[in-house]
Amino acid sequence: MNTPGTGHAEQLRAILAHPSYRLAHEDQELLADEDSRPVRLQLELLKPERYLRRHKIHSTVVVFGSARVPSPQQARSTLAELVEKSRLNPGDEGLSVALARARQQVRQSCYYEEARRFSEIVSRRFQQEGRRDFVVVTGGGPGIMEAANRGAFDAGARSIGLNITLQHEQAPNPFITPGLCFQFRYFGLRKMHFLLRARALVFFPGGFGTLDELFEVLTLVQTGKVRRVPIVLVGTEFWRKAINFEFLIEEGFISAQDVLLFAVVDKAEEIVAVMHKFYGGKPPVHDATLD
Repeated sequence: MNTPGTGHAEQLRAILAHPSYRLAHEDQELLADEDSRPVRLQLELLKPERYLRRHKIHSTVVVFGSARVPSPQQARSTLAELVEKSRLNPGDEGLSVALARARQQVRQSCYYEEARRFSEIVSRRFQQEGRRDFVVVTGGGPGIMEAANRGAFDAGARSIGLNITLQHEQAPNPFITPGLCFQFRYFGLRKMHFLLRARALVFFPGGFGTLDELFEVLTLVQTGKVRRVPIVLVGTEFWRKAINFEFLIEEGFISAQDVLLFAVVDKAEEIVAVMHKFYGGKPPVHDATLD
């Protein structure tokens, strides 16, 4: 019988070093493979759920909106800097464009403040009592998302961030509760987590992402795939121009009853009033809304 020699030792080292010998759950190449997509989808459903249960999060209120809306302080500061630069460089077309955008953002910054105030009001009301209801959830990024997480932070309350990996990296804002910030690869699983505990959905002005989330939620409620919850659009002027719901009714693509699925308001207190009217002062049910 042959005894192991130098050649056998080298063979054994090659066996142990080969990716095929790795434990499956430690094999990053395997987990990143196309064939492992079902496993990755399951993990993205499972991981946040474990942390949310650990923190005893019973119900949430989700705040959507543009990442491009600055705080009032930031907007005014940027405008002041550009006004000074424009004064020193008259006729600079690039500065003129930037100045127009800065003035636009000063006007839009009111939405940041309303999102922050709404989140602070809701968080103080439901988390001071030790409850884990109406915990604020956002997409975890800047703009309106930052404002909502910041409102909960100002109240000394928990809030959640569901970040997404993008081509242009989006870091989480610093106001999310540590242990309640998650990173997703798949938009579909992220959307599912937005809705699993949601007892109210608040939409501030935004672009494609915000509109996508709004129409998906309206479709799910309209078709009965999720139970009805308060859906509040903030910014009467913006939403009237962005989506002509009356035209959709006139053309017969939606019914007149469909516009009763949501409310349109302008102030943080009005959002709270819509939620209070819907629930009548009763705590929200804690079981999942999705099948």
